[in-house]
Amino acid sequence: MTAAAEPRRFRPSLWATLITVPAVLVMLGLGTWQMQRLEWKEDLVRRVEERLHAAPIPLPSVIADPEALEFRPVTVTGRFLTDKELLLVARPRQGQAGYELLTPLQRPAADGGGVVLVNRGFLPMDKRDAASRPESRVEGPVTVTGLVRLPQPAGWLQPGNRPGAESWMRLDPPAMAAVARLENLAPLAVEMTPDPARGNAPLNGIQPLVELPNNHRQYAFTWYSLAATLVVVYVLSQRRRTGPAS
Repeated sequence: MTAAAEPRRFRPSLWATLITVPAVLVMLGLGTWQMQRLEWKEDLVRRVEERLHAAPIPLPSVIADPEALEFRPVTVTGRFLTDKELLLVARPRQGQAGYELLTPLQRPAADGGGVVLVNRGFLPMDKRDAASRPESRVEGPVTVTGLVRLPQPAGWLQPGNRPGAESWMRLDPPAMAAVARLENLAPLAVEMTPDPARGNAPLNGIQPLVELPNNHRQYAFTWYSLAATLVVVYVLSQRRRTGPAS
């Protein structure tokens, strides 16, 4: 006859407990933090959507709180300083490399003066030289409608701006003001709203692209799953044979 399997009983060791319990608590804490971040991100997405679909407002003459204007449609009037334009490296458009043209807009004294950068749209590489696009040299007063965008920190894989370079990797109003010798430059840019009648023509504004990744639910699930897995491994690994009955 085959001997009956020896019974096992949960008898955890001190070291296994000292390692497992803090690790599980940390994982549960991280999962809970991600759930809190999920609630914050969903509220942010809702507020951004509300701003994107709001009616345009005049850009204030004094911008005390730039974050309150981010993603807001605005109008701004002035004269383009086409001799001080700046090139921002753009994402490829329909497989074509190029730039986004930032043209400083000098606001009238009645609106507080000052300058604001206007992103006027995509330029193919062969339109980099201003002489190849005379249509971009708009003279006289203009009123621009667009979306307020704030500078974003460079990603850890994204190259930064280089002093003296002919093009810029990301928006940086203070550095741009120093290079282009612009006084009283607003700490933001206005991305000009595209005109459907112009289709994909150069300098036809920027199609709004607001990226707000929301992966917090998946992250929370991952941390909670890891905590549950660790508990199961801990319990199974700490079951020991009770030995023969006396």
